[in-house]
Amino acid sequence: MRNYRDLVAWENAHRLTLAVYRNTRSFPNEERFGLTSQMRRASASIAANLAEGCGRRSDGEMGRFIQIAMGSGAELSYHFLLARDLGLLEAKVYQCLDSDLGAVMRMMSSLSYKIRSHPADEKTGGPVTKS
Repeated sequence: MRNYRDLVAWENAHRLTLAVYRNTRSFPNEERFGLTSQMRRASASIAANLAEGCGRRSDGEMGRFIQIAMGSGAELSYHFLLARDLGLLEAKVYQCLDSDLGAVMRMMSSLSYKIRSHPADEKTGGPVTKS
């Protein structure tokens, strides 16, 4: 079992979620159960799935949760674009959030590749070594 707090990808995903919460506070009340909720849910899902994956026993399961997190990231990317086009996010804020999301997505992609390329030993949590 890994500690999700040791993952830079999780840390950055958590920071992104906090930024999404801050930037959606000013959205209209009519969006509270619409776009505001969807953006918050999708951003929190990224960090939550990374954390859940770390709690699983196998690299295969961890990889599956990374893929789910990446799906939430793709969804969030669209929500950012929609919010910008609706005038709910200023262009500068959109660029910052989208850039931060892109960095998180690249980190998750790298983590997924690393897990597939170097599976951990289920007993020790370290890399599998040949005897």
